[in-house]
Amino acid sequence: MGRGDLSDGEWDRLEPHLPKNVGRGGRWKDHRVVINGILFRQRTGIPWRDLPSRFGKWKTCHDRHRRWAADGTWEKVLSALQADADAEGRVDWSVVSVDSTVCRVHQHAAGARHRPARIPARRRSPAWHRDDEAIGRSRGGLTTKIHLASDGGCRPLAFLITPGQWGDAPQLIPVLDRIRVLRPAGGHPRTRPDHLCGDKAYSSRRNRRYLRRRHIRHTIPERKDQQAHRRRRGSAGGRPTSFDRGRYARRNEVERTVNALKGFRAVATRFDKRAYIFQGTVTVAAVRLWLRS
Repeated sequence: MGRGDLSDGEWDRLEPHLPKNVGRGGRWKDHRVVINGILFRQRTGIPWRDLPSRFGKWKTCHDRHRRWAADGTWEKVLSALQADADAEGRVDWSVVSVDSTVCRVHQHAAGARHRPARIPARRRSPAWHRDDEAIGRSRGGLTTKIHLASDGGCRPLAFLITPGQWGDAPQLIPVLDRIRVLRPAGGHPRTRPDHLCGDKAYSSRRNRRYLRRRHIRHTIPERKDQQAHRRRRGSAGGRPTSFDRGRYARRNEVERTVNALKGFRAVATRFDKRAYIFQGTVTVAAVRLWLRS
């Protein structure tokens, strides 16, 4: 086993959720070697063509990663691992924190074709296709932003990729709507944390109204301009928002999750042209974090 490869225990947790060989000849072969090759590229950020020969053909690793990113296989694997962890009581729902991080886009990731992407050998678009390819231009150049929500154990529950110049507050609701942890014993998936923490970037009347409607207690500091606006309105401005400094201190958990994700060089710097492939790249990094636990 090489450095960074899946251990026997991690493989035992991952193997039941991978696609099975069906029909004559079998479509897949040696999942473990190929996934170790994908993880090697994730960790080092090297070009696919430079994969060591011990992982087999580089094109096999590249094509399998691209296909599973397109048809949603990686998302299904991540959802299954989260469900297993929740059934074992390893998901900390007490405080879920939200934050975002900007990833620099490498020059090789620019210049994608304008025509819609297609799943290899299938006549339909990928599940996570974006017309803007989630690439934006800001002061730092071409960037992509990852918005995510993490549990108390510093593992991502849900995430969303957007162009780098997009704001944080409008993405709070889409990120929370993506939290969906299945229950193996049956019943509705869990979608609501016990408490939510976020920084001032997520402070808006729309977000607070959404959280109150879903009965989600939250700790989000109010910006000074919003405080002044509320005071100017008098009694029509409503009551001041509550703030629990002790709970807010746990917001470091999502920052540590961001650091863990960006420990993968292929996530910290985006090399993928297509948004759905980079979505799969971030999902593989999240799968790796859930396997480590």
